[in-house]
Amino acid sequence: MKKIISVILVATLLLSLASCLYIFPQTTKPLPPAETPQNRSTVKPIDPTWTPPTLEKGASLLPSIADVVAKVYPSVVAISTEVSTQSLFYGPQRQSGAGSGWIIDKDGIIVTNNHVVEKASKLTIELSDDRIFEVATSKVHRDPITDLAVIKIEASNLPAAELGDSSKLRVGDWVVAIGNPLGQGLRAKEGTISGLKVSLPVDVGQTLDDLIETSAAINPGNSGGPLVNMQGQVVGITSAKISGVGVEGMGYAISVKAALPIITQLISSGYVTRPYLGVTLATVTPYLATIYRLPVDKGAAIAYVAPNSPAEKAGLKSNDIIIRFQNKDVANTGDLLQALHNSKIGEEVTITFVRGNETRTAFVRLIESPPPSR
Repeated sequence: MKKIISVILVATLLLSLASCLYIFPQTTKPLPPAETPQNRSTVKPIDPTWTPPTLEKGASLLPSIADVVAKVYPSVVAISTEVSTQSLFYGPQRQSGAGSGWIIDKDGIIVTNNHVVEKASKLTIELSDDRIFEVATSKVHRDPITDLAVIKIEASNLPAAELGDSSKLRVGDWVVAIGNPLGQGLRAKEGTISGLKVSLPVDVGQTLDDLIETSAAINPGNSGGPLVNMQGQVVGITSAKISGVGVEGMGYAISVKAALPIITQLISSGYVTRPYLGVTLATVTPYLATIYRLPVDKGAAIAYVAPNSPAEKAGLKSNDIIIRFQNKDVANTGDLLQALHNSKIGEEVTITFVRGNETRTAFVRLIESPPPSR
């Protein structure tokens, strides 16, 4: 019996040793042969003489934004307005508003946006040194088309802002917007330029060109304030009106290059001269065409013709519908006004219009626009 048990133990031991020696089949690729001087010579280097670039010790620092603000701050003003309105239920009402501006001339000439002051019945200017001036509306000169205005206050030796060349700006440049956001007093907000020479339609027949797009926050109350470069020079006039045109996270400023000719005319003449046709217009829509049985469903209908105007002299009449100006289609009043603004004083233009069921052509010589009525 002992002999049988011994035989079984020996057999079990041999089987265990056999299982330990089992070699599994090879399922992966064999390792490549060790590198030798013979196969190393087949590797082709990119550049045997290449050396890594040196590490820079530090990047140049940006100018201090505090220094920029300190330079421009004395030239920035806060504007407060009162607007008279009529309520159906409560009668006459007064609404207050806030805006910004900046001093362009030491003798009290201030630049702002038209929409800040256009309906104001009362206007107050507060300087950075806390002096306050009430301004008569006769001292305000506006240009609604470019959304610019100038204000004259009775003061002298004021700290006029320095102007910068906005045509030298680059996308990525740092700028600072300074103004009176939400009427809470002068504030400064930094940002970068994200776009140049931007055009945006802001109203019927009103498209602003050569705008500066910036990431600097521009809120109601900032309107009319300066956008300045890192040298503390004004390169744009910020406008919350433009910033509110269906955009988010982008502010816009009218470039100084585009604004300066308008500002110059407002200061020297009191208004801006442009080509003048002498008509009041209304846009034709398919709905109006159906209701009034008009011969066309788009165009600019003439509602009024000014006496002795270029339009009257050319034979245009009320209810004529202008459909083409200088061989360009006119679908609405905006198209016609934009084409008119792009024309020149003294230029003869061709206007195609519909009268009744007839399509006619008139040749109109544009003249200089008359002074605006106050």
